[in-house]
Amino acid sequence: MNDAAEATDEALMAAWAAGDAAAFAPLYARHRGRLYRFLLRQLRDPALADEFFQDVWQRVIAARAGWKPEAAFSTWLFRIAHNRLADHWRAAKHRPPAPEDADERAARVPDPDTPDRQLSEFEQRRRLQLALDELPEEQREVLLLRLEQELTLEEIGEIAGVGRETVKSRLRYAMDKLRARLNE
Repeated sequence: MNDAAEATDEALMAAWAAGDAAAFAPLYARHRGRLYRFLLRQLRDPALADEFFQDVWQRVIAARAGWKPEAAFSTWLFRIAHNRLADHWRAAKHRPPAPEDADERAARVPDPDTPDRQLSEFEQRRRLQLALDELPEEQREVLLLRLEQELTLEEIGEIAGVGRETVKSRLRYAMDKLRARLNE
């Protein structure tokens, strides 16, 4: 594929599935950051996120020959990630707690702002993260896919395996819970 930078994800995927190995690089480059951030936010463990990130791409590689453009590539990719996370949560039966050294890690993050502003921003981020952690998994997932990945309601529905109205409902409940928690 000559104009890989201008090609759609679906065209790149079709070329790659047909044997054009060079088509994979731009496809991977477009989605690696978004996918990793999604996994990291869901798992809250960089080592586990790295493992899942590699696993999702391995599944993409393994499934490339049978890929059909029934949905956007990003929807298909995040559906694979969603399924991998669902398998993990079923096996674990719980969400992992925050790392024991989370406060120490946060304290080591350099910030050029004043100490008061730094503390205020840290407290806001921490309150937001705690509020996100309190959301049910289904609500947190659709919220992160919408806000961080900027996916449409239809794409989120395809990823989560639910209808558009269910996605809207989960988003509404998630936002209501976040507002209530952050306004406490």
